[in-house]
Amino acid sequence: MDAAVLRLGHRPERDQRVTTHVGLTARAFGAKGMYLAAEDHGIAESIGNVVSRWGGNFFVENNVKWKRCIGDWKKKGGIVVHLTMYGLSLTEVEAEIRCRNADVLVVVGAEKVPGEMYGLADYNVAVTGQPHSEISGLAVFLDHLYQGTRLDPQFPDAEIRVIPCAHGKMAEGK
Repeated sequence: MDAAVLRLGHRPERDQRVTTHVGLTARAFGAKGMYLAAEDHGIAESIGNVVSRWGGNFFVENNVKWKRCIGDWKKKGGIVVHLTMYGLSLTEVEAEIRCRNADVLVVVGAEKVPGEMYGLADYNVAVTGQPHSEISGLAVFLDHLYQGTRLDPQFPDAEIRVIPCAHGKMAEGK
């Protein structure tokens, strides 16, 4: 089961940092890529630079039509999970989502998400019913989806690798 993220509502003049962090979190927690439902080439370039140094095959597809992205995903047999604090509790639905053994498109909003999204999603999922960041919600969701198995990704093509240590910072590579 693979996952990708669809970022809705990105405002290029306000959301570059948060959307970049959505993509980096998706990559670090095991997703294969991110679809950005806005035009912001800087996001794709920034994440691409991280991928080139830290390894992996994470993609960013810029300026996608979000409804078409969802429709295409479902036509290929995938399921759509919309992260919203108004959804069903993650702990109540995570096993069901995993049991479907289908690729998962995780929809993460920025500004107000169109009401239509709630009907298009196979699952509207709340990590918590309290206000929180979309970055934290995505991290917790992916960790639960993959049951902690993707917390230490090893990318063979990485130019830089962190060396775990109790004190200080160690890395190898360029």
